[in-house]
Amino acid sequence: MMLRAIDRDLWVIEQPLRYFGLGIGTRMTVIRLAGNQLVIISPIQVSEALVNQLNELGTVAHIIAPNLYHYLFAAEFKAAYPNATFWATAGLKAKKTELAIDRAICHRQGFANAAADSPWPGLEYLFFDGFKTLGPGGPDALEEWVFYHTDSRTLILTDTAFCFDESFPWLTQLVTQIGGGYKRLSPSLLERVATTDKQPVKASVEQVLRWNFERVIVAHGRIVERDGKQQFKRGYESFLGCSLA
Repeated sequence: MMLRAIDRDLWVIEQPLRYFGLGIGTRMTVIRLAGNQLVIISPIQVSEALVNQLNELGTVAHIIAPNLYHYLFAAEFKAAYPNATFWATAGLKAKKTELAIDRAICHRQGFANAAADSPWPGLEYLFFDGFKTLGPGGPDALEEWVFYHTDSRTLILTDTAFCFDESFPWLTQLVTQIGGGYKRLSPSLLERVATTDKQPVKASVEQVLRWNFERVIVAHGRIVERDGKQQFKRGYESFLGCSLA
């Protein structure tokens, strides 16, 4: 596994991952801020090779678990970079009490005080309110934060949308063709079933659409390099069952 440059000061790296028996893979995003500080969003498994690659780019200063599902390798990353700040969505502290979370990303339910300015200059962030997925135990809140890298006009999502294609296993292709997220940027059937109150989601989508993004990086699926804003808008119009401005 190797880091891939996507744009100036923006990289990704992927690793295999299975969910509900499907090969969906997972992707970590790396952003370099001023002063060569690195932000890690949705960390993957740590390896010596990955540590060496990151150290060539800068100093890992921030590790972010962006929702209640993407935390599996965060503790490993924190152990590899003890001086980095481990950020997480607020509910993760209660869900996984053993995680040594340093700061909550600012939110009304947070356990840290809201900061006046972004802790990551050049990286904007937004709480995607109301969005749920269908987990092993039933409907489950994601508590996801989405991010916008202004310099590269890139929206960074985790589980708010997927975009699988023919590069994924045939069973994943079949299921996502039926359930959503195949060759179109959209949530899946799991989120459609679990998310019953769509008004908070609509408000979140409208806020995301205020960002001037072209590219969309997702944690599961292919990266959308062009027309990302329109593809995101169309996917959520279908999900919400209404037109969006």
